[in-house]
Amino acid sequence: MKNIYTKRILFSLLSVFLLISSVSAQTADKVDEFINAEMQKLHVPGVAVAVIKDGKVIKNKGYGLANVETNTPVTTETVFKIGSISKPIIAMGIMLLVEEGKISLDDKVSKYLDGTPETWKDITVRHLLSHTSGIIREAPGFDPAKIQADADVIKTAYQSPMVFTPGEKYQYCNVGYFSLAEIIRKVSGKPWSDFLTERIFKPFGMNSTRTTTFAEIVPNRANGYSFINNKLSNSEVYLALRPSGAFLSTISDMIKLEAALNGKDFLKPETRKLMWTPFKFNDGKDSTYGLGWTIDVVNGRKRIGHGGSLNGFRSNYARFVEDGVTVIVLTNLAEFDPSRLSTGVAAHYIPAMAKTNNSASAQ
Repeated sequence: MKNIYTKRILFSLLSVFLLISSVSAQTADKVDEFINAEMQKLHVPGVAVAVIKDGKVIKNKGYGLANVETNTPVTTETVFKIGSISKPIIAMGIMLLVEEGKISLDDKVSKYLDGTPETWKDITVRHLLSHTSGIIREAPGFDPAKIQADADVIKTAYQSPMVFTPGEKYQYCNVGYFSLAEIIRKVSGKPWSDFLTERIFKPFGMNSTRTTTFAEIVPNRANGYSFINNKLSNSEVYLALRPSGAFLSTISDMIKLEAALNGKDFLKPETRKLMWTPFKFNDGKDSTYGLGWTIDVVNGRKRIGHGGSLNGFRSNYARFVEDGVTVIVLTNLAEFDPSRLSTGVAAHYIPAMAKTNNSASAQ
């Protein structure tokens, strides 16, 4: 009798497992269909997508071509330019130094940057991280075809008038992230790229993540494209390295970064909470940006993440924290909106988002 009950229990468990597997497979198939349809509709050569749910990787896959000319497919190890997803990484580097007591978020940037003008006297590290400094978006002296020291690029912004009083409002500022990279260099005593490699990339096995380069050989590198006037073409390449959009990476390495952010060995819980809390403006109102991360609501669900754009490439890192779902998208087409793709993929795993999408479609 005991054996009969045991067999029945095992059979029931097997049935449940097969049912769950079947549902998961159907979801995966629908997600693949959605991604392929978006790629075809918007002429996207290649995409890499990761989905992490409750800490488990449920999708890590490449679609389409990394290089159209050589017919090279996108894989999980294809190297893309991730653009401004680099900003959260720069921010993590700053927060590591904050945890070590080497920097305070309320330090004036004049403490670390040479020759700052009087107009910058009230700007803090926190302002740079949150895009609330009031500095112009781009340094006048930045030249994509010229390799320069970050400090020299930053100094060309010194004579530009402030856009607003520090802390008054949000305005995206790449000069701010050049400045943060320079602060990392000053405080750590080593190139900011070396510091981030030693403290983030190597410890978590992100072996394909590195600064962008045109000259060096990068295995599995994707080519960047534009689709204009109904024609696909190679995108322009920047020779200069921008800390605000610094890194090359793979979808597999981005999964490792997400695991680090969800783990216990990287940054204190209070540090992560601080990064993911909206900055408060001088008038007490909340921004839609924290310290290196965008914080907003999409289809009724809270999202913490960042987008990225660099010639020929677009990316999106979307953490739907209340639902335990993270979607990361790397693409090699300048005109593509990866946020649309990540939101659509997330809706397949978050029922409330799918309902919102359906309601919006019916209106």
